[in-house]
Amino acid sequence: MSDQVVTRFAPSPTGYLHIGGGRTALFNWLFARGRGGKFLLRIEDTDRERSTPEATAAILKGLTWLGLDWDGEVVSQFARKDRHAEVAHQMLDRGTAYKCFSTAAEIEAFREAEKARGVSYPVFLSPWRDADPATYPDAPYVIRMKAPRAGQTVIRDTVQGDVTIQNATLDDMIVLRSDGTPTYMLAVVVDDHDMGVTHVIRGDDHLNNAARQQIVYDAMGWTVPVWAHIPLIHGPDGKKLSKRHGATGVEEYQAMGYPAAGMRNYLTRLGWAHGDAEIFSSEEAMKMFSLEGIGRAPARLDFKKLENTCGHHISMMPDAALLQELEAFLAAAGQPALTDSQRGLLSRALYCVKDRAKTFPELVEKARFALISRPVVPDEAAAKSLDAVSRGILKSLTPRLQNASWTKDALESILTDVAAEHGMGFGKLAGPLRAALAGRSATPSVFDMMLVIGRDETIARLEEASA
Repeated sequence: MSDQVVTRFAPSPTGYLHIGGGRTALFNWLFARGRGGKFLLRIEDTDRERSTPEATAAILKGLTWLGLDWDGEVVSQFARKDRHAEVAHQMLDRGTAYKCFSTAAEIEAFREAEKARGVSYPVFLSPWRDADPATYPDAPYVIRMKAPRAGQTVIRDTVQGDVTIQNATLDDMIVLRSDGTPTYMLAVVVDDHDMGVTHVIRGDDHLNNAARQQIVYDAMGWTVPVWAHIPLIHGPDGKKLSKRHGATGVEEYQAMGYPAAGMRNYLTRLGWAHGDAEIFSSEEAMKMFSLEGIGRAPARLDFKKLENTCGHHISMMPDAALLQELEAFLAAAGQPALTDSQRGLLSRALYCVKDRAKTFPELVEKARFALISRPVVPDEAAAKSLDAVSRGILKSLTPRLQNASWTKDALESILTDVAAEHGMGFGKLAGPLRAALAGRSATPSVFDMMLVIGRDETIARLEEASA
């Protein structure tokens, strides 16, 4: 086996990139990147009826949004079918596989007879396994593996521990169909071997496949990779994740407004732990990540924890990167793009809104004051603070702002003085100011909003609200 770590992600292009698949890809990516290795991408498109170019595009888009870059070209499994067939015939030559001429009717009759004898899960025993080639008929045939009939096959799994399979339960699986096309079990092993994959990190729903695939490795005299079968992701109720739990596709999370860095952090911690580490960058995760840290129990999706994690990443993100990802979110969510004016004001506003937002929709709502244009229409709660008295106070305030020094200290002094002149604390004045400047009762600091939108826009909004 090569000294360099090589991992792969090998999805079937029959739909979107599931959140569980996203985490599997992430684990492979972290493991390889943290060891200076390669992370490869293979599209397992041998199921021609269900595989679609649209699904492949959706998978690539989901991986790209998550920030998982792969090495080299994307490999199509279907394009390698001739190589798979070549290996099947090499196994024939090695005596580790054989031609089977049994018909579907004969196989069914065998199984019915076994069931009649009380065998619950009959394993088909082909009469052609040790047949003399001289007796072969001129008829269609499949190529079957010669699986061991006695003893045990042990899967040495880094996550699950040693898993023992009784060989008596393994059939002589078909590796090449009668039409010359390879089966999935053969194709996976040939591809992993040819691509130099050293570690197979995938969902534990593939654990049973590993025993049969290990037999293919042995039949060809190839080195078996390190197995690591990771538990599936369950919903908050402990049941297998499905649509009823909410979003299951990676792209849906982008459209819902979760930042990619926060999503990576959360998915890394979903079923994996490293001491008390909770919030970390991908660079830190690469250094920490190990297969030994993966738990055996299914992980539960926790949206509250996801939001908290994403909130940390929004607050930590450099403003330029945050703005870029926010614009990508707007596009993914089908919302209007920012104008040049909105982009400029939002850039100025990020310092006072990003520390309290857990998602991009929350960020947009907190930055609403910088994105709206006049007339500012207050919502029901904000409108209640704009009574006749409040409007009169706002009217008296505007002349004081005309020539004021536009700094936080100067503005705070003016607003505090005006509030005192009207026999109130500043807190009483803040409500009408929020309503006038943002149309909301919950906003960033009044001073921050005034500094971001500037003198002229502040005065125009106050004059409009006090009219």
